[in-house]
Amino acid sequence: MIVNEVLTGIIAIIIAYLLGSIPFAYIFTRLMTGRDIRQLGSGNVGGNNVYGQVGLKAAIPVAIFDVGKGTAAVAIAHWLLDVPMYEPQIFVLLSGIAAVAGHMWSIYLKFTGGNGLSATIGVLAFLLPWELLIVIALLLVLTAITRNLVLSVNISLLSVPISAWFLETEWMYLGFCLVLIVMLVLNFIPTAKAALVKAGTGKNLVNDLLRKDKR
Repeated sequence: MIVNEVLTGIIAIIIAYLLGSIPFAYIFTRLMTGRDIRQLGSGNVGGNNVYGQVGLKAAIPVAIFDVGKGTAAVAIAHWLLDVPMYEPQIFVLLSGIAAVAGHMWSIYLKFTGGNGLSATIGVLAFLLPWELLIVIALLLVLTAITRNLVLSVNISLLSVPISAWFLETEWMYLGFCLVLIVMLVLNFIPTAKAALVKAGTGKNLVNDLLRKDKR
């Protein structure tokens, strides 16, 4: 029995943020190479940078754990708040947002982190599985066209609020999706600006993105 829903909800959000903040990309890179992933490649604390700089053996567990922490964060919130599966609850949704925020701005790494994509996928897997299936379908198509996994994931995730608009009846889900997308976009802007400066022009940037992973 929940004595105080608000207090329990706040505890769930804090747990979700701390769980989301665990920097598995940093941990596995340290364990396997002794180096700081923030000083390698793009500096992103995520599976894609680990794959490029450390290798597949490190990238696979990083991806699994990053997705898993997103799922675990909302599962713990559901359990603490005793919320039935697939029933919208504001503190559960805020816990999902907190987990993604933790991945992006980890308290353990002085508020630096990854792009939040893996944690977002983990959160969606628990809360909005049908929307995630649409993301996966779009991802397969876009990856086949662009041969750029990260670009394809980012574009595919933009479909989530649209899917929620048609598939969900509760406004909280739509608001939740919109907040997630805004977070992802805002976190991606510095990376996009750096890539644009490096490419020189927008046309060159597009060409670089479409050529990536083809070489």
